Amino acid sequence: MVVGGVECRGFRNLADGRIAIGEGIVVVHGANGAGKTNLLEAVYFGLTGRSFRAGNDRDMIRLGEQGARVELDLAGGDRLLSALDRSGERRHLLAGKPLAGGLDERPLVSVFHPDRLQLIKGSPAHRRAHLDRLCGAIWPARADLRSRFGRTLAQRNALVQRIRAGLGGDESLPSWDERLAAEAEPLMQARAETIGVLDGRFAELAATLGLPEAEISYRPRASGDRDELAAELARRRAEDLNRAYTTYGPQLDEVELRLRDRPLRRFGSQGQQRLALLALLFAERAALIEAGREPPLMLLDDVMSELDPDHRQLLVSLLAGGGQAVISATELAHVPAADATRIEVAGGAVQDSPALRAA
Repeated sequence: MVVGGVECRGFRNLADGRIAIGEGIVVVHGANGAGKTNLLEAVYFGLTGRSFRAGNDRDMIRLGEQGARVELDLAGGDRLLSALDRSGERRHLLAGKPLAGGLDERPLVSVFHPDRLQLIKGSPAHRRAHLDRLCGAIWPARADLRSRFGRTLAQRNALVQRIRAGLGGDESLPSWDERLAAEAEPLMQARAETIGVLDGRFAELAATLGLPEAEISYRPRASGDRDELAAELARRRAEDLNRAYTTYGPQLDEVELRLRDRPLRRFGSQGQQRLALLALLFAERAALIEAGREPPLMLLDDVMSELDPDHRQLLVSLLAGGGQAVISATELAHVPAADATRIEVAGGAVQDSPALRAA
């Protein structure tokens, strides 16, 4: 599945109208501030209903407009709409029907952008959520493991808080310990297997990009055996009641990226963290392709500017394996792909191209 076109209304500085997006590699080029990143963000917003940038999503709404709206033309003729107004109301529709998160009809999307470095240097929660989404993409039957565990954890925490407040007894906690452990075991197993298909690819790609001895690993903070986990929850019951939340389980797991045995999030430079993010995204792409899944749509914002010519060529060759990629660049020469679709942007509008149809 590919995005064939994006139509914007009231979205940042992008001119209202439709921009055709080609298959394969698409290079969006122009001067700084022209709207290149905004176009990539519009595609992401259309697919996911949110921004990949930090800050308030309502910043996507152009000054003076009451809302922002993006419609995507998907291969096969479907239309995917995402809209947001200043009140915070959102719509996300596929072929006119509300789209629930995680539906197979929506293509996977991977993003390289400075704000996405939080995946490398941010809290463990970012990496856990990312790993769980990847697991569901590789093995769709496991897509609900995270949400099932999350619901059970929230219910146990609510019970712990009621007991702590004196609003009930703890006689029902043992059954909730068993339920939480039963949901935790398959989630932790899935996380371990997902890292198992990533770690070799990540290390190889990272070394090729200039990060030798880089590695990714899963570091669970709890036993993966349901009986042992339930027993430990029972032992920690007094501590949980004192703190009013569950203090043990996979909600505390870490997905760690290391370089020469030192955590990248703490000791890696900005450049090393950028390369690690690239290696991770391409390792995930390779894992999805090998599993027979569709490769994700790659949105790569200013990825080439800090790479030398050999590494730029390497990235283009990696992308040539299939799927769609939209790359922003200030200079066309930064993306050595002779057969790429080229879209020049200035002042938020496509220049000298029939691809833009005025609203």
